[in-house]
Amino acid sequence: MKKIEAIIKPFKLDEVKEALQEVGLQGITVTEAKGFGRQKGHTELYRGAEYVVDFLPKVKVEIVLGDDMVEKAVDAIRSAAQTGRIGDGKIFVSNIEEAVRIRTGESGIDAI
Repeated sequence: MKKIEAIIKPFKLDEVKEALQEVGLQGITVTEAKGFGRQKGHTELYRGAEYVVDFLPKVKVEIVLGDDMVEKAVDAIRSAAQTGRIGDGKIFVSNIEEAVRIRTGESGIDAI
């Protein structure tokens, strides 16, 4: 089993969700996040005062899935979230040792 964590632009969330549903994935977890990388942030003017916005709004999408679905899911996320501009985000894939469904006690791939 693998866990995919994708940090994307908030306005791309619906497209990513639809792309993942098209490849057959059902469950995702979405968290609002803030951060910066190469994009660094920007300055804004508010009531005549200039201030720096260091952390930019992002969305973190998390999915746990079987090894056989990882490539399809990564491709779906990448193509749906890509704008071609700086700040499109990152996708991280890591190993999951165990998963347990609390309601039934199922474990492993059955718990997903």
